[in-house]
Amino acid sequence: MDFTEPYKQTHSLVAFSPGAQFILTAVQDRLIVRRADTFQVARTWLVDNSPSATASIMSTSRPKPSTVIHCPPDAYISHIAWSPDSEYLFAACVKRGVINVYKIRDEEWDCRIEAGAEGLVKVEWAPDGRSLVCFSQWGLRVTIWSLITGSATHIQFPKHPDKGYAFRKDGRYFILAERHKSKDTLSVYDAVEGYKLARYKLHIFSLVGHLLKTFTLPEPDIAMGLGIRAVCWHPSGGFLAIGGWDDKVYILRSTTWDVMVTFELMARIPSGTTVWREPFGWIEATHGRGYLPYDVVGPTQYPLLQLSRPDPAKPHPKSGLAQLEWNVDGSLLLARFDQSPTTLHVFAFPTSSLSNKPRLRSILIHNQPVLHARWDPVQSTMFAACCGGGAVYTWDGGAGGEMAECIGVPTKEFKVMDIRWSPDGRGMALMDVEAFCCAFLVADEEADVDEQMAGEGEAPLEWNELETS
Repeated sequence: MDFTEPYKQTHSLVAFSPGAQFILTAVQDRLIVRRADTFQVARTWLVDNSPSATASIMSTSRPKPSTVIHCPPDAYISHIAWSPDSEYLFAACVKRGVINVYKIRDEEWDCRIEAGAEGLVKVEWAPDGRSLVCFSQWGLRVTIWSLITGSATHIQFPKHPDKGYAFRKDGRYFILAERHKSKDTLSVYDAVEGYKLARYKLHIFSLVGHLLKTFTLPEPDIAMGLGIRAVCWHPSGGFLAIGGWDDKVYILRSTTWDVMVTFELMARIPSGTTVWREPFGWIEATHGRGYLPYDVVGPTQYPLLQLSRPDPAKPHPKSGLAQLEWNVDGSLLLARFDQSPTTLHVFAFPTSSLSNKPRLRSILIHNQPVLHARWDPVQSTMFAACCGGGAVYTWDGGAGGEMAECIGVPTKEFKVMDIRWSPDGRGMALMDVEAFCCAFLVADEEADVDEQMAGEGEAPLEWNELETS
């Protein structure tokens, strides 16, 4: 192993260029660039670390008169670094709040950045090699200075001055841990778009890879840093339903990829909507072995939906679409919102005539939050739902008129947590935490027997005997 002679440096500031052609050192207030193969000096700069006007005013120390010209310790270079492409390098003096940038191919070119009153604790290159990321004192802000435009982008209140941030490998996004109103948050910024808060986007491509549409939620709806939550294709492929955290459903038409209609969760129920309400105490009244239709609420008795107010400072706020699903033929759209957990919204989506606009058709209001709702895979107008209790709920919007029923599960201490339809749509598996049972729809010939039993004083069942495991 061969060794070179010793060379001076200050604060261990020695850095090879990314291409390993040069080696950069700092000696007090001087930058020296040597060739890595011969150690001959290729460039040298005397760095201007004079404090900015703001730093001079805020400084509590006064310079002592001296006849000896030297560099005071607070003017020593504290940080050096090469740009990722080895074209630029910087020297920073955090105590004076100044950064000087130089170009390796042009000794006359230079740039000076003054941090100002907020001070400076750390600086480093952004992956693009043309921007500097500067952290101020006291966690006030992060400033990204662009060497191309000369502009600065400020991000307020980083949680840490020296950690809690990262760039994606390709440099496109910058993630930063922040502290706002005594709450910790993680924010993602788009480095290509001038470090704007990243907006969640939906990109739609053709099968050959052509970009057809980029959909972004409107600006006010992403104020919490949240975005698209649910996407669901129409069975025909002609429409796309999109739901975000803003309690809205956007329907896009595939011919133009523009928003065709927007549905929004509101406390006030619009006129013309069929409202069904689960009867109170029906499970206790039937001992969980009967069935009961929902109560129909008249237009003059429409209730105001109870909408919860999510706290955006808490993780996983209860807001937006919890479920968005088309029925098998695309004529109905089912939506479940976290802000109204006890309700199910059914939207009519006419496919035979373009003159009929999609609309809210029905709302089902339950006593407990709905856990799941599943469309019948064969009968397009029917779905089943569960609320974590001893019952399953069905809705049928067939040609004969709507019907909504509450059906008790005749098994002790059984809580329906989820539903799985059979492929033929004739039955379903009802899931408890550690058990399940199967329920099958009553055949037409058995329905006549049920009617006869009902005439003899026994309540008809909508389900065959349950098989429990």
